[in-house]
Amino acid sequence: MGNLIHGERQYEFEDRLLAHLKFVIGQKLKKQESFFLSWQKPHDQGDGRMSVWMSPFGTVGFHFSGSREAELSKVWVRALNSLSHTPRGLVAISEEEAERFVKSNPDMM
Repeated sequence: MGNLIHGERQYEFEDRLLAHLKFVIGQKLKKQESFFLSWQKPHDQGDGRMSVWMSPFGTVGFHFSGSREAELSKVWVRALNSLSHTPRGLVAISEEEAERFVKSNPDMM
């Protein structure tokens, strides 16, 4: 498990998901885009939903627990990127959810 560091707060994510979020977040911030990043909290972290405002004017960092860099899935990146352009913002979803999302939205970006 790695951490997304946003300002002075840290949020725990599985390393592979975090690598995909890092890529999509980096692309959006490079374009000077601000957006919400949202995710479901797991049961062991108290359930519920979490959202943080991501802005090119804020500080964001990524700490991975593993030493190997994850290979990125084009489908997963495509789904996350597409979701980031919705009113809800970037939603952290699993690779399986991303595959279902792409299949059910063939005309997306």
